[in-house]
Amino acid sequence: MPHPLLTQADIDDYQRNGVVVVRGLWADQVETLRAGVARNMSEPGPYAAENLKEGEAGRFFDDYCNWQRIPEFEEVIRSSPVAEVAADLMRSDSAQLFHDHVLVKEPGTSKPTPWHQDGPYYFVEGRQTVSFWSPLDPVREATLRCVAGSHLWEKPVLPTRWLSEEDFYPDADAYMPVPDPDAEGMEVREWALEPGDAVAFNFAVLHGARGNDSPTRRRAFSLRLVGDDARYTKRPGPTSPPFPGHDMTEGQRLREDWFPVLFNR
Repeated sequence: MPHPLLTQADIDDYQRNGVVVVRGLWADQVETLRAGVARNMSEPGPYAAENLKEGEAGRFFDDYCNWQRIPEFEEVIRSSPVAEVAADLMRSDSAQLFHDHVLVKEPGTSKPTPWHQDGPYYFVEGRQTVSFWSPLDPVREATLRCVAGSHLWEKPVLPTRWLSEEDFYPDADAYMPVPDPDAEGMEVREWALEPGDAVAFNFAVLHGARGNDSPTRRRAFSLRLVGDDARYTKRPGPTSPPFPGHDMTEGQRLREDWFPVLFNR
């Protein structure tokens, strides 16, 4: 039986379309996550970024790989049902932590999150992957938007740098150009969300978000996990996150001392 937060239809939908909404995933831990985000923004990590160019209004902050130094994040990761829910959605016997990610758009931040797939930035290959994107404020227009079925495309989408808009890797021919899902009539799924709800999506799903034109902040906590078939793969350049000194080799399972297994059946 799936976890009570899920139905079998949710799992089937996730496999078919690569994205579902999980209501109330962290509903009881919103305040803990808010405290963690506040700590993260006051004490940024080495990968923290400001994603606006000079003259652009608002603030678009993001940072990742902080769960080991921000106790609020680790508490939620280890005490919540997220790993079991992840294993159910992935149809995996295990769920292994990859990394956490915080994204904050202050009021009046008109810049959208560009359309992208997470997978090409990562050194992970496998069908059993899941990201949870959870707002810590009510969201309507600034919610996450995902292209249904894009995790099954034959070719990955070209990863780019959000600020400079440059190609992330030198071999652009290995990727398809970034599409415009709205102009091209793709099936875009998006939901109005309450704090603690989560959008669950495969690493290979194309996704993005509009700017935050509302009068309130849009804080989001994201967690990425992998399942049984996930393996390390070498990319044609430095990955994001880079995890320097990981010493893994092609085809190896992610090392459990860096990427703990959170759930086993």
